[in-house]
Amino acid sequence: MHLKHCFPALVSYNRFIELSHRSAIVFMLYLHHCCKGECTGISFIDSTVLRVCHNKRIKRNKVFKDIAEVGKSSMGWFFGFKLHLIVNDKGEILSFYLTKANVDDRNAKAITHMIKEIFGKLFGDRGYISQALADILFNDGIKLITAVRRNMKSKALSNEEKLLLRKRSVIETVNDELKNICQVEHTRHRSISGFLLNIISAIAAYSFAPKQHSIKNDIQKNQPLDNKTTCTAKTNCRLNRTQVVEISVDFLLL
Repeated sequence: MHLKHCFPALVSYNRFIELSHRSAIVFMLYLHHCCKGECTGISFIDSTVLRVCHNKRIKRNKVFKDIAEVGKSSMGWFFGFKLHLIVNDKGEILSFYLTKANVDDRNAKAITHMIKEIFGKLFGDRGYISQALADILFNDGIKLITAVRRNMKSKALSNEEKLLLRKRSVIETVNDELKNICQVEHTRHRSISGFLLNIISAIAAYSFAPKQHSIKNDIQKNQPLDNKTTCTAKTNCRLNRTQVVEISVDFLLL
């Protein structure tokens, strides 16, 4: 076994699973106090689906019977749960919340539980568009900033807020690493406690990742160009297009 000499008193796999369930509460306290990041005033919120079985096996699933629910995401229908996350601009997980699959992302109970230690600006996708939710967060000192739908009027946002709204890929990367590297989602659970322990273990493992996706502080470097520079760039672009047309005409005449 790999590195067996470093752990001479290592128990068997079955015994390890039994002992891990006993330390679930201690592990959760450790995750809450030692594995969470610090809020910087710039946070991102999103949710990811946790499938517990294939859709064809929903009626035959016994472990999550009467516990998991059927929900729908942008990728289609699924049976399982939702993991709601809030991360900072450094890619560190600030808070998380587990709900059933049929719970809306804008659920006030889930979000109010997650924002206890959050302040500043909170960026989300179109699934978090809600005036009632924005009012609740505003009363707690948090400004909710979301993208708008096509049939909605554009919001008055600063250049910094527009830039940060386009940087939402940081939380998408966190979801991807939790699923593909930390294995937070799989369909081999034998008990509810094992399912919850797997989620805690995956989040703790992500917090110890050597490199986490973060946003570079390049907001000031990406300020819009002045009128003179913009006009010069447009003029050069027009000249280049004219030259391309002349070359094309000469080639056709040949």
